[in-house]
Amino acid sequence: MRIGVVTFPGSLDDRDAQRAVRLAGGEPVPLWHGSHDLEGVDAIVLPGGFSYGDYLRCGAIAARSPIMSEVIDAANAGLPVLGICNGFQILVEAHLLPGGLIRNDHGSFVCRDQVLRVENASTAWTNGFAEGQEITIPLKNGEGGFIASAEDLKRLEGEGLVAFRYVGVNPNGSLDDIAGLTNPRGNVVGLMPHPEHASEPGFGPDTPAAMRSGVDGLTFFTSVLAHRMAAA
Repeated sequence: MRIGVVTFPGSLDDRDAQRAVRLAGGEPVPLWHGSHDLEGVDAIVLPGGFSYGDYLRCGAIAARSPIMSEVIDAANAGLPVLGICNGFQILVEAHLLPGGLIRNDHGSFVCRDQVLRVENASTAWTNGFAEGQEITIPLKNGEGGFIASAEDLKRLEGEGLVAFRYVGVNPNGSLDDIAGLTNPRGNVVGLMPHPEHASEPGFGPDTPAAMRSGVDGLTFFTSVLAHRMAAA
């Protein structure tokens, strides 16, 4: 399975996402922001970073880059798309997911291993988890506070579109402790924490078993492989 990873000017975690795809058993395909060619990939990752220097708003310019017109069409046709941190911001700016992401309520950049609860385990990117499962994924952002109107929040909660919720501490002031969302179809998922940084033993969060042994993030990538094979 070929998974495209888009590089924007200012992307930081595109290579990490490519490595996570490879560790999961997929073939990473680098995609360029200025291209209109998705190269026939089976899924797409929008990685973390500071696309276009976070000018205007985080993800606002990237959401209007050439490749995003193709990503939007493909997502609306059912192609699995994962937005990580800045990629989540891009998905929101592209109106593939609702709401907005603003400056952390404490005004500071946060970097920590964050416990999440899986609220929706039926998406293309979360089917390898169990609903209610708690996982630990690294988090690093300065503008990760999720906001939405009262009406949108009610819809998100009522329709089961909250994919992940912060546990133990809300690191950025996100409403309802929301850490990630899915669209109704379940093919588009966005979250602020970085699963690609918890995909390889020796480089992930600490666990009771050993330091840096956490690999909860790898399940995002194995999930989409399983989803694609089931759909074939």
